[in-house]
Amino acid sequence: MRRAAAVTVVTGALLTVSPLAASSAQAATAPSIVAAGGYVMNNSTGKSLYTKAADTRRATGSTTKIMTAKVVLSQPNLNLDAKVTIQKAYSDYIVSKNASSARLIVGDKVTVRQLLYGLMLPSGCDAAYALADKFGSGTTREARVKSFIGKMNAAATGLGLKNTRFDSFDGISNGSNYSTPRDLTKIASSAMKNSTFRAIVKTKSTRQKVTTKTGGYRYMDWTNTNKLLGTYSGAIGVKTGSGALAKYCLVFAATRNGKTVIGTVLASTSETNRTADAKKLMDFGFAV
Repeated sequence: MRRAAAVTVVTGALLTVSPLAASSAQAATAPSIVAAGGYVMNNSTGKSLYTKAADTRRATGSTTKIMTAKVVLSQPNLNLDAKVTIQKAYSDYIVSKNASSARLIVGDKVTVRQLLYGLMLPSGCDAAYALADKFGSGTTREARVKSFIGKMNAAATGLGLKNTRFDSFDGISNGSNYSTPRDLTKIASSAMKNSTFRAIVKTKSTRQKVTTKTGGYRYMDWTNTNKLLGTYSGAIGVKTGSGALAKYCLVFAATRNGKTVIGTVLASTSETNRTADAKKLMDFGFAV
C-alpha cells in the first residue's frame, strides 16, 4: 500500500507538518481477500495486524503438516540423520486416499531430515505417515499413529490453542481435523523458532540422495508447492494446503527490513487466489 505523502509548509526556518496529513501518511487500508478467513500478525511482537473470521474453525488441509513437522522437531534427542525404511503401508495409503506424495519408494532408507523435506515441499502424505510411524509410541503401526496424533494435540494445548484439533498426521481428516487462521499462525510462529524448520520451508527445491533397498542410492527431486518463494520479496515460508473441505489454504511468512509478518488464509477459492490473498495481507502487514 503506497502511503500518501505528508504535506509540509515551510516558513523561514520553521517546518510544520499538518496533523491530518501525518495521520494520512500512516494510514493503510485493510485489504479485501477472497479467502473465508485470514489473519496476520507481527511475528516478533505477536501483535494482530489483520483479522477476518480469524477464530472460525475450518478444515486446514495440508497446513496440518506444520504441526507434524513441529512435533517431530521437538522430540528429545532427535537424530535428523537417523534412517527410516519406507513401508508398503505408506505407499498404499497415498494410493487409497489419492493423496499428495513425495514419491517415496518402498524399501528405501530415508533420513528424518529428508522426510521433513518430503513432508513440507511436495506435501508428501507418505512422508507424514512415515514420520508418524517413526515418532509415535506403541507396538503396532495403528497405535503409533494414534500416539503421534495425540502429541500433535498436546502441542496445540501447550500453545494455549482453543480452536484446533487434529485427527490425522497430514490433514486428510476423519471428521474432526480443524483449526483457525489465528491458531495456525501461532503454530507456524512457534515452528519457525526451529532453525531446521526455517531452513526447510524457505527452500524452493531440493535434490536428496537416499539409500535404496539393495544398498545403492537414488536421487529424489522435490519442489515446494508454496509459490510465494521467489515471487514475493522476503518470503520465507511456510505451507500450502488444499482439499474438498479446506478449499485452498496458505500459511505464509516474509521478512523485510528486519520485520517479519506471518499469517494464514483459509478457504480461498483457487491456488491463484490464495497466493494473491497472502500477498495482499503481507503488503498490509508491512505497511502498518
